[in-house]
Amino acid sequence: MDGILVINKPKNYTSHDVVAVLRKILNTKKIGHTGTLDPNATGVLPILIGKGTMLSNYLISHDKIYKATIKLGKRTNTQDADGIVVEEKDVPDKALNEEYVKHVLESFKGKQSQIPSMYSAIKVNGKKLYEYARKGQAVEIKPRQIEIYDINLCSINEDKITFTTHVSKGTYIRVLCEDIAKKLGTVGYMSDLERQKVGDFCIEQAISIDELKINEEIVKDKIITIEDFFENKENITLDDKHLKLFLNGVQLACNKIDDIYKIYNNNKFIGIGENKEHKLKRKIII
Repeated sequence: MDGILVINKPKNYTSHDVVAVLRKILNTKKIGHTGTLDPNATGVLPILIGKGTMLSNYLISHDKIYKATIKLGKRTNTQDADGIVVEEKDVPDKALNEEYVKHVLESFKGKQSQIPSMYSAIKVNGKKLYEYARKGQAVEIKPRQIEIYDINLCSINEDKITFTTHVSKGTYIRVLCEDIAKKLGTVGYMSDLERQKVGDFCIEQAISIDELKINEEIVKDKIITIEDFFENKENITLDDKHLKLFLNGVQLACNKIDDIYKIYNNNKFIGIGENKEHKLKRKIII
């Protein structure tokens, strides 16, 4: 079994927890995920299975869509619901006014610098930031360039604001939540987070761990094969002679533009090749 399975990660599971559970259910050792999702977050987590693990290089720069909730009036040391409250502040009436909140959210659209959370997994001098944070150690964090493509208000419920946002890779939603609360004239933290989309993988495709436990056969219908993943790429058909050379690692002359291509032989999908400077070489062979 080779490909990508989109999992709807449950709350209080780490990404590694999900991999461990699926390794046991699917009885496979070759399995991994494409990027961590906070334990207290839910939603889309693409899992790579078998030769699908070779797709990781094609999944590193995807933008994402999240649904997040900000709890106003309190700030925590971790910027989420798991942390210790370190500051409390009154919530002004305007911070709960629908039109004003929409105006503030709109102001966050566009390219900007963001300082990553101290409780992120970014490494500084070989150690993850959250390792420094847990020991109370200070470390310089360099801002990152991010982009917020869209952000929209979903609801205001007492002291909680829920919104959806479409962001670039590397955007920290807990930091965004804290910054929004500050601009609303108070403090706040991310109380809930659901990742609804990663690149082309959306929540509607996702299956739960419980569904898998009940019916393992569902994987056959839900797995995105390597061929499916590259469905928008052009095909190249090789005859037996050129296929043998291709499989042996020989770069074949190719007059097509530089790109990724699906390779076929006798109408059978063979794998993926990359054409660069008129040389076609193998990348993934199923």
